[in-house]
Amino acid sequence: MDLNKAIIVGRLTADPDARTTPTGINVTSFSVATNFVYKNQEGQKVEQVEYHNIVVWRKLAEIAAQYLKRGRRVLIEGRLQTRSWEANDGSKRQRTEIVADNLILLDSRPSASAEASLASTTTAAEPDTAPQPAVADKKGEDDISVEDIPF
Repeated sequence: MDLNKAIIVGRLTADPDARTTPTGINVTSFSVATNFVYKNQEGQKVEQVEYHNIVVWRKLAEIAAQYLKRGRRVLIEGRLQTRSWEANDGSKRQRTEIVADNLILLDSRPSASAEASLASTTTAAEPDTAPQPAVADKKGEDDISVEDIPF
């Protein structure tokens, strides 16, 4: 069995770029920065920043374009994909990106209409693949109180 799964939590480095393909499919791309902090041999804290290219398709692309803004904190789930092409100058180029099938806004609670929209959307898929089942809407579930915990 093979597995290609990426999960990151970070902040958008710029506002998303929303487009529509010639066949009418929505696609949005953006970049997310993550950091890794460690101590070097001298005991000093070092922060290493990584920038991740993200692509979302279809309904999730519409939602990303509408609600994501530079600086927002997000959790992204998806798969790694590397594209290759030849640039105008004849050089070969490559770009590795995360094709997201799920995103969660982390920094502030969205409005009720935004939450309903996010909860009822289908997960994104590339144009060549079938969409996955819709995420269940959890608004009707009972809240758990401290008295419900058995210990």
